[in-house]
Amino acid sequence: MNITQLKYVLRIAASSSMREASTKLYISQPALSSSIRELEDELGILIFERTNKGISLTDDGREFLTYAKKAVGQYDILEDRYLSHNGGKEKFSVSTQHYNFAIKAFTSVIKKMKPEKYVFSVHETKTKDVLDDVGTLKSEVGIISFSGSNESLIKKLFRDYQLNFTPLMKRDTYVYVWKNHKFAKRKEISIDEMREYPCVSFDQSNNDSFYLTEEAMADYSFDKMIKSDDRATTMEIIAELGGYSVGSGMLSQKDSILQGLVAIKMKEEDPLTIGCITRNGSSLSSYGKEYIKELLKYKEL
Repeated sequence: MNITQLKYVLRIAASSSMREASTKLYISQPALSSSIRELEDELGILIFERTNKGISLTDDGREFLTYAKKAVGQYDILEDRYLSHNGGKEKFSVSTQHYNFAIKAFTSVIKKMKPEKYVFSVHETKTKDVLDDVGTLKSEVGIISFSGSNESLIKKLFRDYQLNFTPLMKRDTYVYVWKNHKFAKRKEISIDEMREYPCVSFDQSNNDSFYLTEEAMADYSFDKMIKSDDRATTMEIIAELGGYSVGSGMLSQKDSILQGLVAIKMKEEDPLTIGCITRNGSSLSSYGKEYIKELLKYKEL
């Protein structure tokens, strides 16, 4: 078993067929199939079920995939750290749910510390990825939130991933609508009043999406739901369909994507607790420490 075979497994699992995976990996289909069979023989399990309709993961394969993702993730971190040639450039990485203050703190660090050469990363991503990134040290710091609906699970995941959580703020629940919506001038609204309109929610794209949602009201039964993983797409859907999304009410009109949105206080209460996470026992870089300082400027709890 080697890292190349693990990467092959991940690519195949994300593809609809062996042919598609081989094309993306730039190797022949027979060579790819042979490598996977060798791995399965070595492990003594069947990772993929092959049928005329394509390929699918077996139960053993799904379990193996979980460990393969972690192993490849750790390898990528080591490769980036020790094998890439970045000419002595500084490195720092952050993973966050969709919060503008997290990006503002990130840019403030760069402006303040003024590194001469650097390769910095900011990953605006899904809840599970934020947890994974900080848990595997792909990112030094993560920004994450939870509501009453999923607080118990998220706190359990903090323990499982060996993460420290520092609460920064608690935000009431708001409905976001476009500025020309008939409810746009309302100061307060009930979620039931929005039933005829589609709710646009960030697509977490995993089996635990209900529990890992970054929005409040996760246990509410929405009649109309549209999943989106792109902010610009979400804004267009809200504008064109008279839809709405649920959030913390923190809108920055300096963000061109958010211009045109209006936040209306929701009558139902399901406040979001927003904070930052770091890995237990890990030493933060000077950039990580400065980033935490910038985040603490927003601390209200």
